[in-house]
Amino acid sequence: MNLYYAIIGEDVPDSLPRRLAARPAHLERLQTLQDEGRLLLAGPFPAIDSPDPGPAGFTGSLIVAAFASLTEARAWAEADPYVSAGVYAGVEVKPFRKVLP
Repeated sequence: MNLYYAIIGEDVPDSLPRRLAARPAHLERLQTLQDEGRLLLAGPFPAIDSPDPGPAGFTGSLIVAAFASLTEARAWAEADPYVSAGVYAGVEVKPFRKVLP
């Protein structure tokens, strides 16, 4: 049985150019999770109070998806293109229990 896990990536300062370069590969992996019915939600944290932060960029990302184990979720997170591109300063993975809606 798969459980949900929250994957929280924290961006390095001035990550926007690296983030934009790695974004297509990052989204491709998320699309795979969605196609498999495992993605609950995913998106970035804007650096300012705006849906389009422009050059201010983002401070990180949140992904909530189903995996067989915490180990599997961590391995998936560590293989993210944002990790290899140096977008994330660090990634935290925690079990997540959906209550609502």
